[in-house]
Amino acid sequence: MKKIGINGRSGIHSHTLHPRLSGSGSTTGQAMAEFLLVAPLFFFLIFSVFDFARLFFVQMEVDNAVLEAGRFASTGNHLPDPNNPGQYLSRVNSIVATLQQAAYGQQITSIQISSLLGGNGSAGVPGDTVTLSVTSKLKLMTPMVALGFPNGTYTFVSTTSFKNEPFPPGNTN
Repeated sequence: MKKIGINGRSGIHSHTLHPRLSGSGSTTGQAMAEFLLVAPLFFFLIFSVFDFARLFFVQMEVDNAVLEAGRFASTGNHLPDPNNPGQYLSRVNSIVATLQQAAYGQQITSIQISSLLGGNGSAGVPGDTVTLSVTSKLKLMTPMVALGFPNGTYTFVSTTSFKNEPFPPGNTN
């Protein structure tokens, strides 16, 4: 009597696989080669995601700081002078201080304040329109991404305009 195996053939067959096919052999060299091929791309993608996330975060921070400073500018208020108790900063210096405080340590390289009636460097009078423009820079971390930007630095520019509220005309300085 013949025994019929699983594959329909007669006889008893041992089904041993080649060591590499069964996973019992050494694949360290192959895994290392695969890692060396994939790792640079993986790390580039991870650091690129970090860089672009930082870009979006800093842009939002700068935009928010400009909006806060612009809103403060429209009120005609002055901040107390931290160096001279009992005295106040000028409106322009108060706006700059508000912006720098709201920027949370971002590298602000340029602040321009101007009004339609007062011109450049003026926070305007009641009913005047004030424009606040800020330039900020961010050094990128990933060398391959940084190659796409001058000096590996991304420059942000954020601008806002507000119409001054009807504050007392004596607050214009």
